[in-house]
Amino acid sequence: MKEIRLAFVAVVLAAATILGGCAAAVIGGAAAGGAMVVTDRRLPDVIAADERIEWTVQNRLNDRFKDQIHVNVTSFNRNVLLTGEAATEAVKQEAERLAAGVADVRSVTNELAIGPASSLTNRSNDSYITSQVKARLVGAEGVNPLHVKVVTEAGIVYLMGLLTQKEADVATRVARQTSGVRKVVQVFEIIPPGKPAPVETKPVETKQ
Repeated sequence: MKEIRLAFVAVVLAAATILGGCAAAVIGGAAAGGAMVVTDRRLPDVIAADERIEWTVQNRLNDRFKDQIHVNVTSFNRNVLLTGEAATEAVKQEAERLAAGVADVRSVTNELAIGPASSLTNRSNDSYITSQVKARLVGAEGVNPLHVKVVTEAGIVYLMGLLTQKEADVATRVARQTSGVRKVVQVFEIIPPGKPAPVETKPVETKQ
């Protein structure tokens, strides 16, 4: 029963991710012991900026490097995470430069590995690990699973979000204890306890 419930929760969380963070997400009682309404801690304009940043960076890198790169672009609170594979170190560094030049990007965490593109089997395994981490976060006390962005590449789990230190510690522990996870990398922004949502962030100068 526990495995079935976790699988159900993973599907719900995946659906919530597809639908986006703008609207409140509701998870039924079977998944979380009662209806739970969650709002994103980012401001609506920041959520829209993140979606635009992801689309823009992804297209710029694919157009520039073609088959020299397999890249996944994740933007949270205008902080960009690059994961995947680059053919050379030069491609990796140029990808970071291009990402940093997109309007409203605050920072770039470049985790591209040097080497050939990963196989479909490896990517499927990474997706499975992501779903397992998300499902296990549902049962973890002290952190809201919809406040944590989970990205997995080559068995390495990257955690993003606007979290308190306590929430970040819980999410990291859960990810580390998940089967198949090789390593956990924290890409959190730490906020003070009791910080109201959504979280204000300083505006950045638009880059050309």
